[in-house]
Amino acid sequence: MFGYYLKLALRSFRRNKALTALMVLAIALGIGAAMTTITVFHVLSGDPIPHKSDRLFYVQLDPELAMGNYTPGEEPQEQLTRFDAEELLRQKRAMRQALMTGGGAAVTPDGGSLKPFVIDARWASADFFPMFEVPFRYGRGWTAADDEAKARVVVIARALNDKLFDGADSTGRTLHFNEHEFRIVGVLDDWSPQPHFYDLNTGKYGSDEQLYAPFSTAMELKLWGNGSTNCFGREAVNDMRAVNAPCAWIQYWVELENPDRAGDFKAYLDNYSAQQKEAGRFERPPNTRLRNVMQWLDYNQVVPGDVRLQLWLAFGFLLVCLVNTVGLLLAKFLRRSGEIGVRRALGASRSEIFRQCLVEAGAVGLAGALLGLGLAELGLWAVRQRPTEYAPLAQLDGSMLLLTFVLAIAASLLAGLLPALRAMQVTPAVQLKTQ
Repeated sequence: MFGYYLKLALRSFRRNKALTALMVLAIALGIGAAMTTITVFHVLSGDPIPHKSDRLFYVQLDPELAMGNYTPGEEPQEQLTRFDAEELLRQKRAMRQALMTGGGAAVTPDGGSLKPFVIDARWASADFFPMFEVPFRYGRGWTAADDEAKARVVVIARALNDKLFDGADSTGRTLHFNEHEFRIVGVLDDWSPQPHFYDLNTGKYGSDEQLYAPFSTAMELKLWGNGSTNCFGREAVNDMRAVNAPCAWIQYWVELENPDRAGDFKAYLDNYSAQQKEAGRFERPPNTRLRNVMQWLDYNQVVPGDVRLQLWLAFGFLLVCLVNTVGLLLAKFLRRSGEIGVRRALGASRSEIFRQCLVEAGAVGLAGALLGLGLAELGLWAVRQRPTEYAPLAQLDGSMLLLTFVLAIAASLLAGLLPALRAMQVTPAVQLKTQ
């Protein structure tokens, strides 16, 4: 019967081309606007590491020395001081732990025609790679022993490897940057989690980091860094990156065996803060935070407010389009009251008339989805032209493509419910008398 209903729908479309075109256009406009904003929201609000984001936690302490402007319960520093980060790393109270900060490197290619160039880098501890499941094309990351030894080893991104070594296995070779010589121990495969959750200070979306080296080595060689630094001491600070400097500039992540361990680790952080207060380093009472990946992204409002607003406006526009489609379908079905009356007189039940109308509404939705898909691509192209850091990410993926058709057909079926209910109420005797 579905094939028969579909054939009737196509005949109806040919008889009422203008009305059909208006309905398809109404659905397409609503779907195009909705899918443009849904896709952007989907990209910006997605879980960057879904299978373990509930086990990765960002650590915050409150090391500030001033009590005069202290408010109980206020948010602590978003980053850690070097002393606290290195001490927590030394104590190793989590399954994995990694301290890190953004950096920069001036690379000097060996021979060839390439001139020296500057790239973004990251100074981190060894657990960075297994914690965030960074994929390797060649080699491996460095070890905790390399951290302890301040080894001059480096991991490079695939793009840098392609640029310097034409994509060959470069492990064991030498790389010169910032006037120092490093041994390459690993080459990453393509890896760019979105959002850039592990360090929101160097950009929330996109990442051009192409070089990774041990934090301990970077500190010994005084390699320069990127990102924000907040100093809170009573006196001027000469070296903000010194071990005892009252400056917060390091990100610290831990991986726990399961989410239930978060409470125990939070208690450990509170106890650590209390110990530092007793030692005179902290003046404020313990004020710690432990947020998993998605909680950390929500806290930092990674999804811009204008994107959320646009999402609601797009759904409002889709609702307006559906209301218009309801009116058009109602007019279309009631104009065919005579035809429906004849079908009823020949034995068609009300439920069959209802299904026939819904099939026709669904066909309108399918056509609207095809046109709406083109409009959504046009809308996403316009988003990619905007001067925002997330603009290049506005791309339809497989899930959004499927959602386009599901949403369009579901919306058209919803719009067809009232007209179909009205059509199935047509009385055969009345219609036959008027023929």
